[in-house]
Amino acid sequence: MIAYAHEGNGVPVVCLHGWPGAATDYRALLPLLERDAQVVVPDLLGFGASFTPGDEQRPASDFGRDAQAAAVLEVMDHLGFDDAVLVGYDVGGTTATHLARTRPDRVRALVLGNAIHPGAARAALDDDHRAEFWYQDFHQLGLVESLVDGSAATVRAYLEHFWSHWGHRGIAAATDDLVEAYARPGAFTVSVNWYRSGSATLRTALALRGQDPPAPVTVPTAVLWGDQDPLFPPRLAEGLEQAFSDLRGVWHLEDVGHFVPLEAANEVAAAVRAFL
Repeated sequence: MIAYAHEGNGVPVVCLHGWPGAATDYRALLPLLERDAQVVVPDLLGFGASFTPGDEQRPASDFGRDAQAAAVLEVMDHLGFDDAVLVGYDVGGTTATHLARTRPDRVRALVLGNAIHPGAARAALDDDHRAEFWYQDFHQLGLVESLVDGSAATVRAYLEHFWSHWGHRGIAAATDDLVEAYARPGAFTVSVNWYRSGSATLRTALALRGQDPPAPVTVPTAVLWGDQDPLFPPRLAEGLEQAFSDLRGVWHLEDVGHFVPLEAANEVAAAVRAFL
C-alpha cells in the first residue's frame, strides 16, 4: 500500500500530488481543511515515501494511470471510505479524473488545478506550444538514468527548473526534503515511469488523434486555473464543459501558476468546502 498522511474528521478528501512533487505539495492546504474534513494525502506509487529500492526494475506500467488509480482506491478501501472528494493537479489531476470516469461511485466530487482534459491534450500538440512539453520526450530516454538519477546536485538543478518556470505566486524552490526524495538511487527513474507508461499529456494527445474523445466525467467538478502556468495557459481551458458534464465552475486565478495547491491553498480549500 502507498504511504499517506491522514488528518481530521468528516467527509473524506483525498489530495493527489503532481510531478515533480510529492505529498508535500499539500503542506499549505492540509491545515486549512483538517478541521472540516478527513484529509488523506498519499505519496503516489513510486514517489516520496511510496518509493522502494528495486522499484526501478519494475515495468513502467506499474506506475501509470491505471496503477495509480488502483492504489488510491486501495487506500480508500483500507480507510473504509465509500467515496471521497478528490483533489488533484498534474499527475494527481489525471489520476483523479481517471477514477471519476471509471469509478464514479467512489468519487463524491473533483477539485482540479489546471485540469488536463481531451481539449487541453490536443492543444499541447500545437506548433506554438509543443516545445513546453520537451521534458516528456526526454523522460523516454535512457539519459534519465545516466545523467539525472542518483545525483543530488543534478536532481536539484532539474527540479528547480520546473518549480521556477512553472510556479508563479511566490512559492519556494524545490525543498531539501523533495530533492532528497528524488535523489535516492532509482527514485528519479521511477518518478518518470508515469511518462514512460503512456499516461502523460503528449501520449494521451497522440492517442486521441483521429478518435472520438472519451465519455465526459459526470461527477460534480470544480476547476481552478492558474493563468500564469506556461504549461497549461488559459486557452487550454477551452472545452472543459465537454469533458466534465457537471462542471460547477472554472475559477481563473490571474497570479497563480502550475502548482495550484501550494500557490492557491485558500482558493482550493474554499472549492473543497463547497462539496463537504
